[in-house]
Order: sequence, then structure tokens, then C-alpha cells
Amino acid sequence: MRAIQPSGMIVACVALVWLLAAPGSALALEKLAPGNIHAAQPAIPGASVRRTTATKSSFDAKYAKIRDLIASDTELQRKIRGAAADYDIDPIHIVGALVGEHTYNVDAYDRMQTYYVKAMSYAGERFRFEYNGESITDFVARAEFADCAGLGDSLDLWTCRERVWNRDFRGKTVDGSAFPNDRFSAVFFQPFFAGQTFGLGQLNPLTALMITDRVARRSGLKPLEATDASGVYQAIMDPDSTLAYMAAYLHEAIEAYRKIAGFNISNNPGITATLYNVGNPEERAAALAAENRRRKAANEPLKRPEENYYGWLVNEREAELRSIIGG
Repeated sequence: MRAIQPSGMIVACVALVWLLAAPGSALALEKLAPGNIHAAQPAIPGASVRRTTATKSSFDAKYAKIRDLIASDTELQRKIRGAAADYDIDPIHIVGALVGEHTYNVDAYDRMQTYYVKAMSYAGERFRFEYNGESITDFVARAEFADCAGLGDSLDLWTCRERVWNRDFRGKTVDGSAFPNDRFSAVFFQPFFAGQTFGLGQLNPLTALMITDRVARRSGLKPLEATDASGVYQAIMDPDSTLAYMAAYLHEAIEAYRKIAGFNISNNPGITATLYNVGNPEERAAALAAENRRRKAANEPLKRPEENYYGWLVNEREAELRSIIGG
């Protein structure tokens, strides 16, 4: 799962543009029907195929494993429903994201207890978010990040910092230091190896930092700090807290498409699973809104949100997945 971006003032500006120029305006919200747009599953990335082949498994076997883990654990089902209720979303969205991650990313463990044991292994560990010996806190104290300093909400703050990274540092040499042409989250927030996500929800540490304020307000969990890397990892590894972060992310994705793109995607878990997989729901909603403004001006049919390979599976198996979560 990738990190999310822009919100706050950015969303307000984009939403205003949408209200003024969107196809049909926000008052004519289109409710996306359940099911897939694509008749056949879109191509699965080669990396996912290679990862699954290397473990001598199959996508069908990995799907069955995560499905059975959820179906057999009534306490996990209860916690999924509770997290969904806290963020006013259908629990099928959390189930869909779990199924997608463990079918196409990493294989699920056989027992939930293993996730708790893994989470505890991060308690007290001494590592930090850094690049080439420069901590993330020192890095974002640079002058280039001055405009972000006044942003109090964690999503606005880290979105701003990620935007500065992409604009001023990514793939560039600054003050004699060369920076990789890679995502902010991969460079500073994955101290073990790039591309690593963690736990039941396969969350990215930067994503957790972005939405920590929302999770603190709704779920009452302790806010995360970039200075406490082990605390961030423990939070996203612990199944109880990771479900809250998953629900918060999915809620933000649904809201972004409602406010910015004019689509209610709450009945289509394949779309929310796709956004959980690809990240940046607000940026993608803004791009869709812009494309539909162009199409409206040209009297062309509007473009609707589309599922990727990951979301396609979720929609294809929605009835089965709903039967195990009881909704």
C-alpha cells in the first residue's frame, strides 16, 4: 500500500474548483454501482507474480488463506466491524483491502496471534527514520519546508512535506547531497528495505503518520511521531490499531471521491480496494474531476472510477467476502 497525499487546504481548493466546474456539480453526486467495469481482470503486475511464484504458492491459495483467516476468527470479525463503525464505512471495504494485500502482496499468517507477536517484536527497538545519516526531523527542518511549518493537521503537514520532497529533492542534488529519484516514503520511512509494508493491513509508515490525527480523534489511539520509529511500526503491526488506520484511510478515500470527483464509491469495495493498493486517493480524484470537466466541455461520456487487478478480485468475490463478515 502506498502513502496518501494531498488534503486540508489542497482539498478545499480542489473541491471549490469541482463545485464551480465539475460535471453536474457536487449536488448531482453519482452513486457508483457495485461490481466491475472490466469484464476480465486487468493484468497483474510482474512483481506480484514473481513474488508469489518464488514462495511456491498461487493467487488462489493466497486468497483462500486470508479468506479463511477472517472467516475462522470471530474476534477479528468483531474488530473489523467495530473499526468500520468508528469511521462510518461498510466493513466490506476493510475486508477487501485485507484480501487484496494478502492475495497480491504478502501471504497471510495462519493465526492472528502471529501478528500480535510480530508487533511486540518492535517494542523498544532503536532505529529511526533517516537517509544517509540525516534524520527525517532534521531533514524537514530545512528551509525548503518552511511553508509546511504552520500546518497543524498531520495529513496536511506530511502531504506538504511530501510535495516539497517531490519538487525540490527527488532525483536532485541539493547542497552537495544527491537524493534518490524515489518516493518520500521509500527513502526516509523504510529503514529495513525499500518497498516494505507491515502487518495485517500492510501499512506504509508515512501513511500512518499522515492519518494519525484522524485516528487519534476517532479511535483514541496515541498520536504517532516521526521521532519514534519503533512506535510507528508497532502501531501498524498491531492488528487492533492497524484496523483503525485502515478504516481511516478508506474513509478518506471515499470522502475524496465524493467531495472532489463527484462519485459516491461507498457501494463498490473494488474501487476502495484499488485506492488502498495504489494510494493518493485525493490526487487521483482531482485528476478524474479534471478529466471529466474536459469531457463535459467536449460533450463526451464521463469517465468513472475503475478497478485495477486488485480491486477486480474483491468485486468478483464480494458475495463470498460479505458472507464471512456478516454484512
